[in-house]
Amino acid sequence: MINIICVGKIKEDYLSSMIEDYSKRVSKYHKLNIIELKDSDIVSEGDLILKNIKTGDFIVTMEIEGENLSSIKFSKKIDVWLMNYANITFIIGGSNGIDNRVKELSNYKLSFGKNTFPHGVFRAILLEQIYRSFKILNNETYHK
Repeated sequence: MINIICVGKIKEDYLSSMIEDYSKRVSKYHKLNIIELKDSDIVSEGDLILKNIKTGDFIVTMEIEGENLSSIKFSKKIDVWLMNYANITFIIGGSNGIDNRVKELSNYKLSFGKNTFPHGVFRAILLEQIYRSFKILNNETYHK
């Protein structure tokens, strides 16, 4: 199972549509579960995130300080993670970042660059990159 734990609601219809579209695309390759949590202060968000992490999950925190990978390298990471763990859990924090307690549990810190993105846009980007990874892993064509 691929879990995406994210803080904050999507308010814009166009982003909801994009997220739904990429969620369906990913679901053709692997089970996907999006857990949307209420935004609050960083400690309360951390409490909610911690309640949704399962023992044995491979935890990937999305952090500006994390490693920035090409799409091909990201697909190779996903392939290895899926071979070794029942669940990969991606965590997207709120506007104040990710609680240090959650960061300490992270198995891998991933970045999509030094830029800051709106929450909904970033969620769509993550889903698109996961989808792209499956296309790469299955040697299927996808726009470059």
